[in-house]
Amino acid sequence: MNFKKKTMKINIFKKSTTVLCSALLALSITSCKDDFLDEELTNQYSTEYFETAQGLEDLTVSLYGNIRWHFGYEWAYGLTLYGTDEFTNANDLTNEMWNTYDNRLGPVGATPETGAANGNATSPAALWDQMYYGIASANTIIANAEVIEDEGIRNRCLAHAHFLRGYNYYRLAAQYGGVVLQLEPAEGVVRNFERATDEETWEQVISDFRDAYTYFEGEVYTYGKGVTWTKATAAHFLAKALLFRASERNDAWNAEYIQGDLTEAIDAATYAIDARGALTDDYRDLYANWTGVDSEAEQLDEILMAAPHNADASTSGRFGNRTYNYFTPQFSNFSGGWVRRGVWIGGMDFQRLRPTEYTYAVFDHVNDSRMWKTFKTVYGVNNVINTDVDVELGDPGIVMILNTKDDDTYNDFTFGANIQNPDWRDVEGRLPEWEEGMRQTPTSGSLTSNPGQFVPNSLVLYQNGQYVSPDFKSTPVSNFFAGINKTDDGSRFAEKGDAHRDVTMARLAETYLVRAECYARLQQYGNAMNDLNTVRARAAWKAGENRSYYIDGSVAFENNSLNTGSAAENYVNSNLNMNTYYLSNPDIEVTTAASDLSLTSFPDNLPDEDEAVLTALGISGSYERALHFILNERTREHLGEWQRWETLSRTGTLIQRARAFNPQATNITENKHELRPIPQSFIDGLLNEDGSNLSPDRRAEWQNPGY
Repeated sequence: MNFKKKTMKINIFKKSTTVLCSALLALSITSCKDDFLDEELTNQYSTEYFETAQGLEDLTVSLYGNIRWHFGYEWAYGLTLYGTDEFTNANDLTNEMWNTYDNRLGPVGATPETGAANGNATSPAALWDQMYYGIASANTIIANAEVIEDEGIRNRCLAHAHFLRGYNYYRLAAQYGGVVLQLEPAEGVVRNFERATDEETWEQVISDFRDAYTYFEGEVYTYGKGVTWTKATAAHFLAKALLFRASERNDAWNAEYIQGDLTEAIDAATYAIDARGALTDDYRDLYANWTGVDSEAEQLDEILMAAPHNADASTSGRFGNRTYNYFTPQFSNFSGGWVRRGVWIGGMDFQRLRPTEYTYAVFDHVNDSRMWKTFKTVYGVNNVINTDVDVELGDPGIVMILNTKDDDTYNDFTFGANIQNPDWRDVEGRLPEWEEGMRQTPTSGSLTSNPGQFVPNSLVLYQNGQYVSPDFKSTPVSNFFAGINKTDDGSRFAEKGDAHRDVTMARLAETYLVRAECYARLQQYGNAMNDLNTVRARAAWKAGENRSYYIDGSVAFENNSLNTGSAAENYVNSNLNMNTYYLSNPDIEVTTAASDLSLTSFPDNLPDEDEAVLTALGISGSYERALHFILNERTREHLGEWQRWETLSRTGTLIQRARAFNPQATNITENKHELRPIPQSFIDGLLNEDGSNLSPDRRAEWQNPGY
């Protein structure tokens, strides 16, 4: 595939007035103290202030505000997770076109007038515009850094500026390919631009990350607790950028770079791994065991980059953290009222992202703890609506059984036309035994079963070897599925209030997977297997673990000022701290033994769940097997972590895997959808030298193939 674009020059008006002001107005500018999130916000500075030493320090701190944008609205998932093998549409269709790739996904964007479900659909211009705001601020710091006399402070500012500029151009290049490279502060209303080639754009991304890596003073934290960019952060993204340039999407021109890029990427990844040390011991502690603002889950050495948030409304800026809305099923609707939503449950039931069959099946359901520490499968009854059945507050109200294709336990169960109230009393499956006042804990609680218990709502994935999960649906598509818990937040002050938790953007487990992929591309499969086994060792059950135990960020409600009265009761009744591990694996006896996920051969003799995926894709050959195994491992480790579309586009596997595993990605097209459309609003703003509009042919030259 050849996506290399020619460099195009547009000559237009001379520059006269500054555009930096508009960029800065989009940022939350703070004073430079220990934690910038705790400081008073102001956007009253003049552009001249940012030519002073103190102004540049303040502007450097403000760069952290630019990354919050990524998680402030519907684009968080539309740009990064839709249209891939992992997630498809649920019943809300706000960003449906980003998943189906239909003609509404175009340069203009979709509105209700052009077929969008509502006015919240993500525009292709969203990322383009916002990234250039951050780039403008970084350019100001880089251009004026010499006014900072203290070398240490100057280098610190340069490190942050080069990092954010590199990161923002990385995001642009990953989505659009070659883009406009604006590397100096702009003066005036700039309407003459060059579009760089893919090759030139990636060279700039890599150059900025190299500079950031050089300027950073090791693992020195300067601008905030638990969220600060360091030398390891720059090393991680330098490795990612080098790997991107060496990957399949750039096959038309990258041959001369591959060997050197992979070698340098390995060195950069190795620095990050050595600098930050071992992975966090328990996968649950990365996301599920989030107990409140600035809790231990946000201070882990494994976290290399996070979008910072807290509970101070004065620092939230234009975009807060809305990510808790997007992964949860519509439990308050399909439960028939048995489970009401509220701040005591960590996620809103906006039903945007429904896992695909692949996403459930790619896990080892028995031995991989990540599955049961990620999917929420049990909700408790917090509202009894029918006293004629034997259900009380705090009983299981929604039970999602994630069984496997070869399981025949539930073959004879008839769900009937009304699936809201199936009666499990005739089923010889196992439901968690429930006694008044009993709760699961990490090491204790009921692990046995009570097959006679009635549950108002229940779901299985498979019957008679058929994937039946989508049959549990309302109009137009399924809204009954197991959501993931990586964004749940019980600290919210209102049901629809912004979340207060940081959003992890990079962590050390991915660094291992990046390095493993580099090794695999160099056919050093033994080294690749060692890195993969490091990640998988953490994923295995440890001796003594209660496999029925579950927790998510709802637990932060325990420290919420709203945790009084009926809200406190709703919290206890809704969050039962249990999963459906034993229901989903009915042949497994209760155990607290350790499990083993280690690979003994790579890329041959892969686990059964991986061989099934490779067979479905028609994959053969050592390198292809290795690459697709690593993509599978990325799902298991990084499900929902805002980078799947980019990863599949980079590796040239987006079309193949979306077609195989996303039944709604029906319009995805080769040599088109591996890139996003350049925003038409930007192209239409370009002028010829005489001030006239570009001709249709010249506008078309700016657009990506197929649009």
